[in-house]
Amino acid sequence: MSPAPRIASLLPATTELVCALGLEDALVGVSHECDHPPSVRARRALTSTRVVARGGSAEVDRDVRRLVERALAVYAVDVDALRETAPDVVLTQDLCAVCAVSLDDVRAALAEVGLARTRVVSVAPLDLEGVLASFATVAAALGVESAGERLIASLRARIEAVRVRSARLARRAVLTIEWIEPTMVGGTWMPELVELAGGRALAARAGERAPTLGRAELAALAPDVVVVKPCGFDLERTRAESAALARLLDGLRWPALERGEVWLADGNAFFNRPGPRIVESLEILAACVHPTEFGDLARRHAGAFESLGTASDP
Repeated sequence: MSPAPRIASLLPATTELVCALGLEDALVGVSHECDHPPSVRARRALTSTRVVARGGSAEVDRDVRRLVERALAVYAVDVDALRETAPDVVLTQDLCAVCAVSLDDVRAALAEVGLARTRVVSVAPLDLEGVLASFATVAAALGVESAGERLIASLRARIEAVRVRSARLARRAVLTIEWIEPTMVGGTWMPELVELAGGRALAARAGERAPTLGRAELAALAPDVVVVKPCGFDLERTRAESAALARLLDGLRWPALERGEVWLADGNAFFNRPGPRIVESLEILAACVHPTEFGDLARRHAGAFESLGTASDP
């Protein structure tokens, strides 16, 4: 067997994938946001962020918009760290300019440090099938096609298990909130996860980017279930958005509010990462959409989500 290439992963999802493929020891560098499995935090950070806001979603949104207006990248590549780690393969993305370092910046940094032969593998999945296909692409690039096939097969089996169980259940209208201020609804693969979990996705279509909804558009909806999982926010930080959530929900006559079926979830670890834990995201979602029928999944993923009522209780 040929030795594994030296891998730099600049995206949390691909870092998780590399580890799931059995190549964690080949990681020479990661992004500043890579945190799973916890052991990868010891790897050299090759990127940093220019977003300084640590407050609520509105403040973060303003900070990002200011950077974009000034034609500044949200993230930067540490060229010195890149030179010193000298990866053979760099894994990155070209899906979202505010989610990770841009593909152009990666290529420019490699050229600057004289790593012209380093292979860049970029992923940009927009739907669930695209996520799984990206796993095969990365596995092939790293020379572990068989491991990729086994991983994908195991994930498909878990997806199918949820689909079969939910197929006999009544569809429930589900709204997934990807950002609070402004209010963005989960797009790309989220509507597919909602359908697989036994729901009917509101205000977004599979394969399309997250739409931003105004007050009147939100008021016109009637979700039975709401899942709040801001991109990049863990559960603790989402809890801290209580004032923003109160503003968002004030005056809305949603069935989900009347029945107490608003859930907070860890959007940093799940849902918004197109990595292997996309299946855990589906299982958590199923537990939110049909809590009684998927009680076993709720217990399996306890700590990754909670009801808004639980979060706001004194």
